[in-house]
Amino acid sequence: MKVILVDDERMMHLILSTMLLKLPEVELAGTFTDTKSAAAFLEEHPDVELAFVDLSMPGEGGMAFAARLAAAGSPVQIVFVTSHKEFALEAYDLSVLDYLVKPVSQERLARTVNRVLTQRRAAPARLSPLPEVQAPAGSGRVRLTMLGDVAVSSGAGRVKWTSRKCAELFAYLLLLRGKRVPRSRLVADIFGGMHKANAESYLNTTVYQLRKSLEPLGLREAIRSENDGYALELQAPVIDYLEFEQEAAALHTIEPPDIERAMRIEQLYTGELFGDKAYVWAIHETERYAELYASFVKRLAAALIASRDSAAASKLLLKLNKRNPLDESVIRQLMVVHELAGDKKGLNAVYTDYVRLLSRELGIKPSGDLIYLYDSLVRRISELK
Repeated sequence: MKVILVDDERMMHLILSTMLLKLPEVELAGTFTDTKSAAAFLEEHPDVELAFVDLSMPGEGGMAFAARLAAAGSPVQIVFVTSHKEFALEAYDLSVLDYLVKPVSQERLARTVNRVLTQRRAAPARLSPLPEVQAPAGSGRVRLTMLGDVAVSSGAGRVKWTSRKCAELFAYLLLLRGKRVPRSRLVADIFGGMHKANAESYLNTTVYQLRKSLEPLGLREAIRSENDGYALELQAPVIDYLEFEQEAAALHTIEPPDIERAMRIEQLYTGELFGDKAYVWAIHETERYAELYASFVKRLAAALIASRDSAAASKLLLKLNKRNPLDESVIRQLMVVHELAGDKKGLNAVYTDYVRLLSRELGIKPSGDLIYLYDSLVRRISELK
């Protein structure tokens, strides 16, 4: 990960450079004594991911620099390094990653860097942003798009999140919709790793930002404060992940007359819960919805195979295979699809690729049942020719 330092004190360059060199996954791309030269460097080096920026510098200060980068849509994450503790609350208004107070310890610096590295590992590839979801004109009903995104919209428009933490706090409260969440739990789960006092201040700022973000849609009061905690209360919203779950559960069996409806339900799942945000606290629900989707698609694929629609079945199964290449049940269905189409070459490719994957990743051989199925399907294709 490439980082830069922006500080008018040369001594801080030496100190932070020495500390950063001790972190194996960090590459110091440049050091700058003013924001103008740092900004010019970032324009020419879009692969820089993190900037350690002093708040107080001659000319443009750190806050103005961070605000300018944010306005330009820069993906660079900012960490303020300063002697001025009192600016922490204002700094977090700019959605910076962290706030380090001088003198900075090696442990504290490593913790900040590890937060960025963890995010990178959890989300190695960014999903393309989804089209804006607009409610029908004149409709006051709120629609929450949380599969593949974190978006809130209604006939009045779409919420523009003030910061990343603002969107995360909304997502957290949504999963516990209507239930009060203690401040201590929010601090631990959303702002973990920060100094307690800074985390509590950051939470105050984020609650304020969230209410401001929801205000244009008339939803400011949806964030309710009570008993040293917060709750989210919305009037009959349309929530995409609940809609998918309810529709999929309602279709207990998928017979030929149900296939068209099932195909529409499959399209409701537009991505994993909260998209590429990779919220650690949401991992169990993210996995649960991913498994619900996989189970539903396997049932739908079985119905398509029974209806001899191999093209539609193959398309859905390949989506599942991309998500989890080690799922043997998907391989079984893909093999049957190729047998149905009389495609011996495709059948062999699916089977041999899976055997290689098992050997390479797990050091094991395919199950006896899968070998038997493969042999049976190959014989069946040969007998038909």
